[in-house]
Amino acid sequence: MSKIALITGASAGFGTAIARRFAKEGWTLILTGRRQDRLDALVEEFGGREKAFPLCFDIRDEAATRAALESLPPAFSTIDALINNAGLALGTGPIQECDLDQWKTMIDTNVTGLVTITRLLIDGIIAQGGLIVNLSSIAAHWPNRGGNTYAGTKAFVRQFSLGLRSDLHGTGVRVTSIEPGLSESEFTIVRTGGSQEAYDKLYGGADALQPEDIAETIHWVASLPAHVNINSIEIMPVSQSWAPYQVHRKPAAS
Repeated sequence: MSKIALITGASAGFGTAIARRFAKEGWTLILTGRRQDRLDALVEEFGGREKAFPLCFDIRDEAATRAALESLPPAFSTIDALINNAGLALGTGPIQECDLDQWKTMIDTNVTGLVTITRLLIDGIIAQGGLIVNLSSIAAHWPNRGGNTYAGTKAFVRQFSLGLRSDLHGTGVRVTSIEPGLSESEFTIVRTGGSQEAYDKLYGGADALQPEDIAETIHWVASLPAHVNINSIEIMPVSQSWAPYQVHRKPAAS
């Protein structure tokens, strides 16, 4: 009997690539997202509802999350791996120019949604001796202008992952925080408000990470022996490294 993975945010970007990588290895999948048509297309691609089951809901909505999980057929009830991929960034400006509603949306998605679905599924994952993979970011470690609330949410995801490892000690559950750097996906189109020009400027000539790179990394983590836990992986493209510290200089005296 194949193992079952629940992948949040499976309808685009990293999530779709992760789903395809796990399907290739024979995993049975539960695919969540907000776009039913994309989820249905993936289910068909993977061989129908015996191989993959779609759950369309907004992870920010606790009632909808509960109802979706309760609707799972018995054949999909034992989850071996939870891959918390759903997340977003909104805006690139400094704090003093940011939209408070965008901040709240990031917190509700990247933090509240992630902890909610994890709490709702944790008993079953413990029973399976399963795996939790949380998508964080290098922004959890390295500040950058315009990162503000997004970086804060990803720092939470990293620390929450470490906290899970501590709390789940002795249960056999493995927990990993995946922390990508510059990655090319639909994520950036959302962050820039749909600006293709900003997208092209960011990625032009950069040879950024691709969703398939992240999917391959997560699949490697999942394929390791049950006694091996990868606490975190910080992953960047070779083209990316660290910028110098900012120094503000006063105008020279006249």
